[in-house]
Amino acid sequence: MLTLPVVVDDTHRQHEPAFELNAGQRVAPVHERPARIDAILAGLRTIGIDERRAVQHGDEVLDGVHDPGLVAYLRDAYPAWRAAGGPEVMIADTFRSPRWSGGGRRPTSPLGSLGWFCTDTATPLVAGSYLAARAAVDVACTAVDLVLAGSSGAYGVTRPPGHHAGPDYFGGFCLLNHAAVAAHRFRAEGRVAIIDVDVHHGNGTQDIFWTDPEVLYVSVHTDPDHQYPYFSGYPEELGAGSAHGTTRNLPLAPGSGDDPVLHAVEVACELADAFEPVGVVVSFGCDALDADPLGQLSVSAAGFTGIGQLLGALRRPTVLLQEGGYALDRLGAVVAETLTAFEAAQAS
Repeated sequence: MLTLPVVVDDTHRQHEPAFELNAGQRVAPVHERPARIDAILAGLRTIGIDERRAVQHGDEVLDGVHDPGLVAYLRDAYPAWRAAGGPEVMIADTFRSPRWSGGGRRPTSPLGSLGWFCTDTATPLVAGSYLAARAAVDVACTAVDLVLAGSSGAYGVTRPPGHHAGPDYFGGFCLLNHAAVAAHRFRAEGRVAIIDVDVHHGNGTQDIFWTDPEVLYVSVHTDPDHQYPYFSGYPEELGAGSAHGTTRNLPLAPGSGDDPVLHAVEVACELADAFEPVGVVVSFGCDALDADPLGQLSVSAAGFTGIGQLLGALRRPTVLLQEGGYALDRLGAVVAETLTAFEAAQAS
């Protein structure tokens, strides 16, 4: 029996695009789909869990994390897109570029404005996408509330993922950054450490806390020369101003396997521990798994058990929030084994 509270919300099912465009190819069904959560919960229920329903929180939880313009766009844009003749699946065909003189200007056209906020073609929107993303934020906030109330840890079954969503943009399957919202909620109590173990660099989380010296962001991921998001996640990215040094990226070569990944996670945990945070937020991606169709780090199930042990050995109040992980036949077992190892290490 896993005693760690597991926070859920079925609203995630409202985000189910019929297809995405990934690396120039039409992908259907999409990689990031409701079956991911079904697989995770099926695996967890085999060992027994303390399942909690998410509690709704007001939109003020997004303050300090996302620009109000992004939130309003995600909430309101779909009906205008459809009214302007856009198809059922909402995907941009033109994207803003910082190379444009003046940085460009947001268009008023419902069909054109999507590329102002979205960074790629792999993050389609449908009618229920905002509701699903907003529910994931409530899952994250509920998990933090449980920890602040005395639980040593909590796991939020968050979907869609969040760590690629930045202050004023979304992409990489991510709409709202629930890990950043959780960290911001902890931030009222003191310093916070975010450990990102998704196979992809969390560019959105990094951007949100780039100038905040009270939030440490450490990411273990595939070298972005080889994997999304390509343009960020390099070791020289350290934060700005008084926050210089509170961003740390630990990129790894494709195919690294267990030992290099576990060493990098150990370094990430040492950095987090030295920061002396009041709470830890883990962006818990399972796409580093050797069977994952999108990952490149080739970590075994035993390697994930080791990751859970390292995170639990911090013995600090911790919220783990689901990010990636797309090997549906292995996902539930890996999450269950990782959380079991985390809980055992935290209690030892």
